[in-house]
Amino acid sequence: MSVLRPFKAIRPKKEYASKVAALPYDVMNSEEAREMVKGNPYSFLHVDKAEIDLPKDTYIYSEEVYDKAYENLSSLVSDGVLQQDEKPCIYIYEQTREGKVQTGIVGCASIDDYMNNVIKKHELTRADKEADRIHHVDTLDANTGPIFLAHRKNDILKEIITDWKEYHEAEYDFVSDGVRQEVWVIDDDKVINRITEEFSNIPSLYIADGHHRAASAVKVGLKRREANPNYTGDEEFNFFLCVVFCADDLAIMDYNRVIADLNGNTKDEFINKISDKFEVEKVGNSAYKPEKRHTFGMYLENEWYCLKAKDGTFDEKDPVKSLDVSILQNNLISPILGIDDPRTDKRIDFVGGIRGLGELERRADSDMKLAFSMYPTTLDELMAIADAGLIMPPKSTWFEPKLLSGLFIHELH
Repeated sequence: MSVLRPFKAIRPKKEYASKVAALPYDVMNSEEAREMVKGNPYSFLHVDKAEIDLPKDTYIYSEEVYDKAYENLSSLVSDGVLQQDEKPCIYIYEQTREGKVQTGIVGCASIDDYMNNVIKKHELTRADKEADRIHHVDTLDANTGPIFLAHRKNDILKEIITDWKEYHEAEYDFVSDGVRQEVWVIDDDKVINRITEEFSNIPSLYIADGHHRAASAVKVGLKRREANPNYTGDEEFNFFLCVVFCADDLAIMDYNRVIADLNGNTKDEFINKISDKFEVEKVGNSAYKPEKRHTFGMYLENEWYCLKAKDGTFDEKDPVKSLDVSILQNNLISPILGIDDPRTDKRIDFVGGIRGLGELERRADSDMKLAFSMYPTTLDELMAIADAGLIMPPKSTWFEPKLLSGLFIHELH
């Protein structure tokens, strides 16, 4: 059963919330972050990407970057921009984008639930990315970015959230990059207990986004346990910051592919080869967005095509091989384009659906050659793979909107 625990959040004073809140550290590079914080000394990017406050040639994984992050976080607290709640609370975090609402519960999940697979994963993590966040969390003695979790439908939690929102004013309410961000503070012990008790009835939570942050938080917790052999399990380092959403609220966007070349094939040779596994139909100059599973858009030399996977290219009984990203990888990208490891091959890049199909055309007409538009992976597919203990191919999911950092910080001591 799942654990969700209240905590004393360090968070912005009301008047600073919109200035502090920032996109996650891993959705932009250092140069982009420098531009984003211009004129805003309160942005949480000064904490999550502290290299922006150091010389441009600073190595982003150097000790001085982590020390600067600690210094910047401490300054936000000492200057009164951030303050800590006096008692452990649970929080409601709601985001509204283009009329679609997703409402999450903010608290702390258990590192034991992660290790015991109560919290289920669907991605592999990279050691270098983990090492960065381990160092960051350890130096700051805090989780600064929430892990994006999901649970299956739960009417009781939905009712509790709805009731609280109806009778309480939002603590934060602002718009960032076109997304309305609202936060309510649940400080009533009876309501907190109802929520934690209901989570104890939920058999599994699923990582939607933030596998590296989750793995890093857990490893910091284990490191603290090793340093404190008499730990009780109740210490804050045994838990990590998360926002848990009902899966019904969430939508996965398409995660598209762009390829640098045709692997030595002419256009005609390439289309002839892919015709063995896909029905290929030219659709003209208008961008093609797939409307159902096992269909793909392809943009090549100013023309769009619709590809439909033929029988035998996938196995619906296999939750991984039946994914559209697997079908394209296993039947086209690997055997015809020669890209066997999309994690490391420089000939392939990935474009989140939030950027639109025009970005695929732009890339294919400039630094790349070929683009594929994808039908989005579904939450049901994600959860089925996680339940089976399997791993999704890289870049299978793109969640939007992103959870902002800086609205909730969880101290580990």
